[in-house]
Amino acid sequence: MEILFNPDAWIALLTLTFLEIILGIDNIVFLSIVSGKLKEEEQPKARRIGLLLAMAFRIVLLFGITWVLSLQETLLHIDWGWLQAGITGQSLIIFGGGLFLLYKSVTEIHHKLEGEEEGEKGKASGSLSAAIFQIAALNLVFSFDSILTAVGLVSMKEAPEGFGYEGALLIMILSIIISIIIMMIFAGPVSKFVNNHPTIQILGLSFLILIGVMLLAEGGHLAHMAFFGGTEVHSIPKGYLYFSIFFSLFVEFLNLRMKKSKNPVKLHNNKIIDPKLEDEDITN
Repeated sequence: MEILFNPDAWIALLTLTFLEIILGIDNIVFLSIVSGKLKEEEQPKARRIGLLLAMAFRIVLLFGITWVLSLQETLLHIDWGWLQAGITGQSLIIFGGGLFLLYKSVTEIHHKLEGEEEGEKGKASGSLSAAIFQIAALNLVFSFDSILTAVGLVSMKEAPEGFGYEGALLIMILSIIISIIIMMIFAGPVSKFVNNHPTIQILGLSFLILIGVMLLAEGGHLAHMAFFGGTEVHSIPKGYLYFSIFFSLFVEFLNLRMKKSKNPVKLHNNKIIDPKLEDEDITN
């Protein structure tokens, strides 16, 4: 209970909650795109299940933090002359998640450009079970990344240097629960906005490609991968990536605002009319 009266603990909780929400943006984008292929009545269920799975994976991994940290041990050493690496459990999970995210993003972009994302007569082309499986698979990777960030931020050392094991665990679990609740509140409106704007969909999928590349680099960095005897693979700073994402979104919002101001919607008898129609056509 002492942790609840520690100002440093509250600062750590707020900071970690904010970071969890930021790191969860890619999760919400993926949820929006995958659930958008389902029937309209199934989409909220898929989003809820996806976010609850994210919360469950993170909390379970926190309780097994010793096992998570043990995945840093080298499982296999590779030395092929042009490639050196020490493969670890963490690097395999992160690298595999990056490959999956790249494959899924590129495939979705291809389907949307070819007009294959929907079946005949506009029926949804996905199934709830397949969507949940994809969400669960990627949530596992995102959970590892999130937990590693949390462990690096909240010290488990005993007071006064840290919050202790139980205190740090409590802070991390509370931050996960609060961030997931906030994401549940905004997941619906965000998904609706993404699915109603094709350009935002493509932009979101492009972000997922960037995140996939970041995961590949992170996996290579965790494996201490080096090419041609000395060129090491470094991780991509998340700050640069998320800044580019927010900047691109800001520019796209300006574009949408400009298009809306140039093409005002006309109303006639409470019906939306194509702004290109002439007034006499509307009257008729």
